[in-house]
Amino acid sequence: MFDKFKEEKGGEMMEERIEENVNEEGSVEASPSSESTIGIGELMGKRAKLEEAIDYVGLMIKNLKDKRTMLEKDIEEESVDIKNLKEKLEKVSEYIDEENRGIQQLADKRMRVENEADEVATIINNLRDKLSGIDTIVGDEGNRVKQIKESRDSIEN
Repeated sequence: MFDKFKEEKGGEMMEERIEENVNEEGSVEASPSSESTIGIGELMGKRAKLEEAIDYVGLMIKNLKDKRTMLEKDIEEESVDIKNLKEKLEKVSEYIDEENRGIQQLADKRMRVENEADEVATIINNLRDKLSGIDTIVGDEGNRVKQIKESRDSIEN
């Protein structure tokens, strides 16, 4: 039945010579003298066809095994690629976490510096108020001294 097969791109089996098989079947039926009365010739023809079918099935099984092997190889390659990608993503995640910790540390340091700057501003304002108070006292004392001098000068004159 199936004489020769050809493997195509997709790995499927294709009949190559159907016409030859039809001609062979016709020649077997055309020679009744070669057959015995108990049908040995017909039985041999059936056996030949079964052998061809078995060969065809064997070839199909081989192709399926080849396809399975290729799929296993592809899956293994994908598995390796995914593992590598996962490792890279874990490293990126670690880097991001490290950067976030660094940013948080910088934010904390900035907050401490701002608090110190606020404290310095408060100290400056307190010192300014104290200096202003001292200036007022010095100014008042200067005016008193001036008044005392003027009153001494006016008494002496």
